[in-house]
Amino acid sequence: MPSEIIVNAGREETRVALLENGLVTEILIDRKKDRGVAGNVYKSRVMKVLPGMQAAFVDVGLEKSAFLYVGDVFDSTSGYAPMMEDEGLELEVDTKRKRTHATQIEDLLQEGQEILVQVAKEPISTKGARVTTYISIPGRYLVMMPGVNHIGVSRRIENGEERKRLREIVSRLRKPHMGYIIRTASQGRSEDELNADIEFLSRLWETIQRKMERASAPALLHNELDLVFRVVRDVFTRDVDRMVIDSPDEYQRVKEFIDSYIPGLGRRVKPYDGDEPIFSHYGVEIEISRALGRKVWLKSGGYIIIDQTEALTTIDINTGRYVGKRTLEDTILKTNLEAVREIAYQLRLRNIGGIIILDFIDMEREDNRRKVYSALQEALASDKAKTTISHISPLGLIEMTRKRIRESLGRTLCEPCPYCDNRGYVKSSRTICYEVFREIRRAFTGADEKKALVTVNSVVADMLYDEERSGVEELEKEFQKKIVIKADPNLHQEQYEVVMV
Repeated sequence: MPSEIIVNAGREETRVALLENGLVTEILIDRKKDRGVAGNVYKSRVMKVLPGMQAAFVDVGLEKSAFLYVGDVFDSTSGYAPMMEDEGLELEVDTKRKRTHATQIEDLLQEGQEILVQVAKEPISTKGARVTTYISIPGRYLVMMPGVNHIGVSRRIENGEERKRLREIVSRLRKPHMGYIIRTASQGRSEDELNADIEFLSRLWETIQRKMERASAPALLHNELDLVFRVVRDVFTRDVDRMVIDSPDEYQRVKEFIDSYIPGLGRRVKPYDGDEPIFSHYGVEIEISRALGRKVWLKSGGYIIIDQTEALTTIDINTGRYVGKRTLEDTILKTNLEAVREIAYQLRLRNIGGIIILDFIDMEREDNRRKVYSALQEALASDKAKTTISHISPLGLIEMTRKRIRESLGRTLCEPCPYCDNRGYVKSSRTICYEVFREIRRAFTGADEKKALVTVNSVVADMLYDEERSGVEELEKEFQKKIVIKADPNLHQEQYEVVMV
C-alpha cells in the first residue's frame, strides 16, 4: 500500500503519484481532453455480431466501436458472478466466465439490439474499448453487481473472523437481486457504514435505470469519478500516511468530500504550499523521465533495456560496468537478482501490460535459475495487477503476462516518432551519404548544368567533407561537374536535396 499520495492538479491535466517508503511506485495521469472511459456505463447498440469470433461490436458513442466477447454477455439464467481479481485504482473484473460452450453469441445478441454495457478496458493503441454487460458499481466499501446472486470478499482481507463478520453483515443488508464484493477498505467498518454504502449504491443504480429508459442508444448513463476521487475512493485508506495536493481548489473539494464520508481521515489531507513544483519536490519528475528511457542502470553498474512493441515488451539484462568480485557465475547471479527487483518496479511504474519477455544473462547452475525465478515471484507479489510467469528456460528467458487495464505511461506521454516512422532508429549518416551519391549520379546523367547544390544535415555534411570526400571527388571527375555541399542544421538527418544549378 502507498504511504503517501501526491496530487498535481493543473488546468489541462491531473497527475497522481503513489509513494511507498519515499519511492515512486505508480504514476497516474488524467487529461481533460483525453479523459478515460473505464468504468463508464452506456446504453449501446449492437452493430455487428461475429459468430466466428464469438464476439460483437457495439456502438457506445466513442470514436471506435467497443468489443464485447461472448463471455462478457450477462445471462440471467446462469446464476454465476464475475470474480473480482484485485483492488487497485481500476477495479478489475475477471472476464473469464464459466459459460458453457453451447451458448453462442448469436443466441444472446442480435444486430440493432440495445443493451446496457460498462467499459472494462480503455481503448488501447488501435483497439477499441472492451465492454461487459456485467455491471459493477464501486463504492467506498463495496462493489455492487446488479442481477448477480453472489457475495464475495476481497482476497486482501486475510483474517478469517473478519471475512465472516463482513459477509454476515452484507448478507443481512443486501438488496434483492444484488450481488456485492466486500472491498479491503471495509475492514473494521461498522454495520451502519456498510449500510450507508449499500443505500448510496442502490440510489445510483436506480438513477442509471431511469436514464436507461429515457435515453436513445448510444448514450452515457454513468460517468466514472475523475482521477483524484477514484484515488480517494480506492486507495486512500488508513494505511496511507498523508495525501498532499498542490491545488487549493482541488484540496478544498477533496477535503469536503472526505470530511463528509470518511471523517477519520480528513486530517491526513494536506495542502502543498512550497515554492518548488510538487512533483519536483518529491522527486516524481525525475522518475517520470527515467520511466520514459530505454536504458535503466542498476546500482552495481549493470543495466536493463526495455523495448515496447505492439505485440509484446522485451527486457534485456546486461552486466554493463559490473565485473564482480569472485566467479563469473556469481557476477551473473548478482546482476540477475538485482535486475529482478528493478524489473518489478519498472513494470508498475511504467504500467507495462500484455506479454513480457525477460532475457536474463545465461546461468549454468540450475539452483541459480531457481533463485532468480523465486526472486521474481516475490518481487511481483506486491503488484496489484495480475501476473503470470513461466519457469526460466535453458536460454535464460522468462515469459510472463501482466494484466493490462490502461495505456502504459510511455504511450500516454509519448507519440510515434515522426522522423523514424516509429521504428525507433534513423538511417546512419553514412547510409545517407551513399543515397546522396546515387541521387547525384541520377541528376548528373544527361544534365546540361555544370554544378549540383547538395543540401544535407550538418552531421551528413561533415562526413561528406571528411570520410566520404573521396566519393565526392570521384563523381566530380567522372561527370566533369562541380558539387557544392551546403550544411543545414534544421534538416532531419535523413533529409537532403540535390539541385542542378
